[in-house]
Amino acid sequence: MNTNTNDKSAFIAIVGRPNVGKSSILNRLLGQKIAIVSSKPQTTRNRITGVLTEGENQLVFFDTPGMHKPKNSLGKYMVRSVNESVGGVDCCMLVVEAGREAGQTELDLIEKFKMMDMPAILAINKIDMLKEKDALMKQILAYSNLYNFEAVVPVSAQDGNGMGELLDELKNQATEGGHFFDDDTLTDQPERVIVAEIIREKILRLCDKEIPHGTAVVIEKMKTRDNGILDIDATIFCERDTHKRIIIGKNGSMLKKISTFARQDIEKFFDCKVFLQTWIKVKEDWRNRAQILQNFGYDEKNFD
Repeated sequence: MNTNTNDKSAFIAIVGRPNVGKSSILNRLLGQKIAIVSSKPQTTRNRITGVLTEGENQLVFFDTPGMHKPKNSLGKYMVRSVNESVGGVDCCMLVVEAGREAGQTELDLIEKFKMMDMPAILAINKIDMLKEKDALMKQILAYSNLYNFEAVVPVSAQDGNGMGELLDELKNQATEGGHFFDDDTLTDQPERVIVAEIIREKILRLCDKEIPHGTAVVIEKMKTRDNGILDIDATIFCERDTHKRIIIGKNGSMLKKISTFARQDIEKFFDCKVFLQTWIKVKEDWRNRAQILQNFGYDEKNFD
C-alpha cells in the first residue's frame, strides 16, 4: 500500500442488470480487457477487481455479476456476490441501458443505496444505439426522481463517448489516505483466472446460442519455458455430451477456433508467445454441486 496521505483512492462497485455493458465500461476505463464481454447476459461470475491509477487518484473497481433471479447454486452465488460488493465500497456505479425504463432490478439496487446512504453515479450506457435523443432526457429525469445520484453520465462503452466525463465523476469520489495497490497494478485477479475467463469468453461468443452458461474453464498448467514461450493446459467443463460435441465441432473445427482466438488474446495480455492446449470434459449439473463449484474457484462462503 502507498501510504502517501495526499494520494486519493475509492472503491467502486459496478452494478446493474445483466447485459447492460458493465464489463465493457470497466475494460474501456482501464484501457485493457480484464473482464470478459459477451452479448449473453450473466457473463461475469466473479467480482473482477480492476485498478486504475492516474496521478494522485486510484480507483479500485468491482465488476459484479448482473442482478437476476437465480435458477441454480451458481446463480445464487452470483447474486450474493453483488450484495457483498454493494456493502463494502465507497461508491456504486449503476449501469443502465439507454432508453430503457427502470425495472425491478434497478429499483431494488436503488433501495439498497437508500438503506446504506450510498453515494452512487448513474452511467447510462449504449447511447450510440439510441435513435431518439429525447428519450435520453426523459430517462435522466426519471432516474433523478428515484435517487439523488452524485452524477448522471450518458456514455457509450462501444465508441468511448462520455467515458472521460464518467472517469472525472468517479475521481471525485476518491478521498485522501493513500493508494491500496501499487500504481502499476491492473487487477488483483490471478493469472490463471484471467486466462480461464478469456477462453470462456470465446466459447460464449463463437458457440452463440447453442451453448448456455453451463461451461467452466480450469487452467491445469501455466509454465514459462526458458525461451519465453508460455505453456497453458486448459480443461473446458460442460454439462452434457451434446454440449461437448458442439464445442468440439466438426472434425474439431470449433475447438480449434476457440483455442486460436483465446491464444491471440492471451498473447496480447501477457505480451509473449503462448502454446495453448485445450481439453473438454463433461460434469453433469455442475452448477448445482457445491464441491465442484468450490473446486472451480468460487468462494464457498457464498453458497448455502
